[in-house]
Amino acid sequence: MIEPYDWAGGREAMLRFGPGSGPVVIAALPLFEEANRMRGFAVTILRALADKHGIAGVLPELPGTGESLIPSERIAISDLRAGFAAAARTAGGRAYSMAIRSGALLDGSVVVRRRWHFAPQPGDALLRALRRLHRSGGLPHYGGHRLPDAFLEELPDCHVEPARTLRLEGDTRPADRLVPGRALWREPAPSQDSELAHLLAEDIAAWVRACEA
Repeated sequence: MIEPYDWAGGREAMLRFGPGSGPVVIAALPLFEEANRMRGFAVTILRALADKHGIAGVLPELPGTGESLIPSERIAISDLRAGFAAAARTAGGRAYSMAIRSGALLDGSVVVRRRWHFAPQPGDALLRALRRLHRSGGLPHYGGHRLPDAFLEELPDCHVEPARTLRLEGDTRPADRLVPGRALWREPAPSQDSELAHLLAEDIAAWVRACEA
């Protein structure tokens, strides 16, 4: 189901899954090209949470991303965070954040009960990735996105808040759990890993139940 949500800069849309009451998981996709590769994967997780575990989920379009009418050259970290916070308020219930990769930069100022991150990417790492795209593209944009200098200058100071953190096996950075699977954000085109998506949904469901107890 598609619903609108309002924030200080206008109105955006969000997908809602599952029941209309109880805890609700608010998903933050990674930014830019990784969002295109990971959207279907995130939807599979949210559908599994709703269908198998009875836990509601919401996937918002954030200002300047996806189908938002705000152009990417006006994107700002503060607006992304404000949009995510507004979506969480609109979703109602007892909110938990589920952030993938650079989506973990967006839930730090949001009022949620707990945070859950998969392969979180800090701001300085996102900036390095964007600069690589910029150098390889040969055009004045970043993987098809025109980004303001102010946004890029903010990234080194954007940090990831403490959260339950899962990473893929082989990743040596700190994590609460390592899981088998593919780094879908590196695939040349959107792809799926249903086994990994359902494994992550199981972890989120158990985590939400423990937090609710």
